[in-house]
Amino acid sequence: MLRNLRKPLTDRGAERILGASAVMVVLVIIAMIVFIAIAAWPSFQHNGLRWFGSGPDVDAELGAMIDQGANPKPSAYEFRAWPLLYATALTTVLAVGIGVVVSVLASIFIVELAPPKVRAVVVPVVRLLAAVPSVVYGLIGILVLVPFVNDHLIDEGQRESVAYVITLSGPGLLVSVVLLTLMITPIMISLVVDALSAVPRGWREGALALGVTRWRAVMSVSVRAIRPAIVAAAVLASARALGEAIMLSMVSGSKGFAPQPWDGVIFLFEPLRPLAATIAEQSEGIAAPALKSTIYAMALVLLVSSLFLSIGGSLIKRRLRLGTAR
Repeated sequence: MLRNLRKPLTDRGAERILGASAVMVVLVIIAMIVFIAIAAWPSFQHNGLRWFGSGPDVDAELGAMIDQGANPKPSAYEFRAWPLLYATALTTVLAVGIGVVVSVLASIFIVELAPPKVRAVVVPVVRLLAAVPSVVYGLIGILVLVPFVNDHLIDEGQRESVAYVITLSGPGLLVSVVLLTLMITPIMISLVVDALSAVPRGWREGALALGVTRWRAVMSVSVRAIRPAIVAAAVLASARALGEAIMLSMVSGSKGFAPQPWDGVIFLFEPLRPLAATIAEQSEGIAAPALKSTIYAMALVLLVSSLFLSIGGSLIKRRLRLGTAR
C-alpha cells in the first residue's frame, strides 16, 4: 500500500484527475444556475419581460411582497426592476471606465518610469489595497465622503429642487462610483503591471531606435501588446463591481431610484441601489415566497450578466490577439 502511494503519478493519471476536477467544477456551476433559475421562475412567470421594465415604486413592490406572507396572491409577484438594473449598469460602467484609464496610466508609471525602490514599495501596496474588505471602503464612505458631499457639494437650492421626489443627504451615485473605482482599480493595476512587465524590452528599444519618443513607444508597442490583458482586467473588475453589495448598500442611498442625467449636477448626488445591494438588504424577508422568488431572479440576472461579460471578454481578447499577431 505504501509502495503504491509513493509511486510517481503518470501523465495519464494526472490528466484524469485534473479532468475530473474540471468536470466537477462545471457540474457544480451548472447545478447552481439551475437551482437559482428554478427558484426565480415564479417571478419571471408572473411578470414576463415586464420584469425588466419600469413601473411603480420598486421599494413599495418589495414591501408588498413581504406583507403578503406565506400565501401570496398572484399580484404580489408584480415587479419592475428597471431602476435597480439601471443603477447596477451605471455604477459598473462609470467605475470600470475610470478604473481602466487610471490603471493603465498607473501601470505605465510603475513599470516604465518609477525608480526600482519606489516600484518595490508601490506594487505590494497596490496588491494590499486589492485585498481590503469592501466593508472598510463602506465605512470610509459613511464617515468621510458622505459627510463631505452633504456639507460641501450639495446646497439648499439643490435639495429643495428635488425635495418632492428624493432626499439629497450625501449617499448617492458620486460616492458609490468613487468608492467602487477605488475598490476595483488595484485589481486592474496588478494585472496590467504583470502584463507590461512581461513585454520584451527589446520591442520598446526597437521603437526608440526608430526615433519615436519614449511615451509613444510605450503606447504604440507595450500597451498595444497587452490589450488582451487590459480587457481581462476590465472583465474581472466588472464582475467584482456587479457583485458588490455591502459597500454599495452603505453609501448608495439605498433607494430604488434611477438617477436622471438631465437633472444636471444633481444627477451625481441622487440616491440609487444596485441589484446586489438590494439582495443583501432584502435577504431578511426571504421567508416570503414572492420576495424569495424575486431575490433569486435578481441573482440569476447577475449570474447571466457575468456569464455574458466573460464570453464577450474572451471574444474581444481573441480578436485582439489575432490583430496583434498580424
